[in-house]
Amino acid sequence: MANKKHITTSGIEIKELYTVAKAVDEKPGEYPFTRGIQKDMYRGRLWTMRQYAGFSTAEESNKRYHYLLAQGTTGLSVAFDLPTQIGYDSDHEMADGEVGKVGVAIDSLKDIEILFEGIELKNITTSMTINATASILLAMYIALAKKQGADIKEISGTIQNDILKEYAARGTYIYPPKPSMRLITDIFEFCSKEVPKWNTISISGYHIREAGSTAVQELAFTLANGKAYLKAAIDKGLDINVFAKRLSFFFNCHNNFFEEIAKFRAARRMWAKITKDLGATDDKAQMLRFHTQTGGSTLTAQQPLNNVIRVTNQAMAAVLGGTQSLHTNGYDEALTLPTEGAAKIALRTQQIIAFESGVTDTVDPLAGSFFVENLTDEVEAAAWKYIDIIDAMGGSVNAIESDYMQQEISGAAYEYQKEIEDGSRISVGVNKFTKAEENFTDVLRIDESIRKLQTEKLIALKKLRNADLVNDALQKLEIASKGDQNLMPFIINAVEEYATLGEIADVLRKTFGEY
Repeated sequence: MANKKHITTSGIEIKELYTVAKAVDEKPGEYPFTRGIQKDMYRGRLWTMRQYAGFSTAEESNKRYHYLLAQGTTGLSVAFDLPTQIGYDSDHEMADGEVGKVGVAIDSLKDIEILFEGIELKNITTSMTINATASILLAMYIALAKKQGADIKEISGTIQNDILKEYAARGTYIYPPKPSMRLITDIFEFCSKEVPKWNTISISGYHIREAGSTAVQELAFTLANGKAYLKAAIDKGLDINVFAKRLSFFFNCHNNFFEEIAKFRAARRMWAKITKDLGATDDKAQMLRFHTQTGGSTLTAQQPLNNVIRVTNQAMAAVLGGTQSLHTNGYDEALTLPTEGAAKIALRTQQIIAFESGVTDTVDPLAGSFFVENLTDEVEAAAWKYIDIIDAMGGSVNAIESDYMQQEISGAAYEYQKEIEDGSRISVGVNKFTKAEENFTDVLRIDESIRKLQTEKLIALKKLRNADLVNDALQKLEIASKGDQNLMPFIINAVEEYATLGEIADVLRKTFGEY
């Protein structure tokens, strides 16, 4: 064992002993924000405790939201089913077998009204994991807020809206990259004027990591994508000091405790430099604000209760790394969507870290650690190397179109899997400390009848709405999509007339084509 090399997932060698680190003279809340974006961090305000939820119908998901809010969740986080993510109504043949499975089925404003029944949008923040159809779901949320009488200038939340990582890692895109980027910058522009507290994009490393990347690749590719969004918005004539304040990030927190903490500290420092180099002078436009979710791909179907410990470790690393918002996975997620019991344990994990562990009492508790400071520097240096390669290719869009990111991620995923299979990387309960499987019976099952239910709702909706007003709204959207007007007002108008998600996505498919 003495001569064995200790290496992180990113290939960074860990020394036996660290005896020196560069002096930490910067303060939290000041450029380049390595130590955190607030001067007092969690002493002033804890992170938002979100639980990602959404399954089957809007009615069922609404019940789960009320349950989570009663348990002390401070922000909602909505999961959408696959048809909703790729712009198909529940009655479309492509939706067969997928309705309500990995999230909630949303076909029209009617479903959003049911989803948030009894919940005042002005009193909560909502995060929506939606990309290709983000403009439509945001339009529905705004339409509901208006119906509730809220001032839309005051509502806050986040849409993921990060299409570049869909091409690189996840696959729920509809249109080609360039028109997709137009939709995103239209959202930036519209929200900066009309919904100024809304986070218009959550640039996501999470799915890059879930697809098998290393920590360094997750960091580098996410920030490179962020840089592409900044440049696209600047090219549209938007002011970086205004729109960059509403960008947020979404990172994974994986198993290697210290590498993850170093990744978060390096991320803030790197983003501060990227925004400054592109002309940002406002502190808030240079700050990297991020949500973290514990690593779904680290959860094992074998001995699922072991996942409680994994999630706790990952959540603790996210907090020590200075996250603004956190979702903890349910221990049963390798088998099923989380049951109520698993969701409650996941939330209690955050509450115990916040109120019992003492890690929130001081800002950046690990600063000055020889090990953590060195690792932060090494993670940063390795990530800049990737960003330099992507810059030389002309940025993220080109790097994705030429398959560079996808190849790098799949290479890392292959290496990781090989290490699990040959035993050089230990996964407790999978390749070491295994035992004959116990039956795990408490799983959440989604019924196939949901598609029938959603289809019936669509038939009823189409009878009740004014067909002429729907057709007029869709026609105006089509004309606008062929020009260069901002599409958000047209999408909101269509949604308010109860045009369906699929109808709106089809109009844009006609103009933009499919990728």
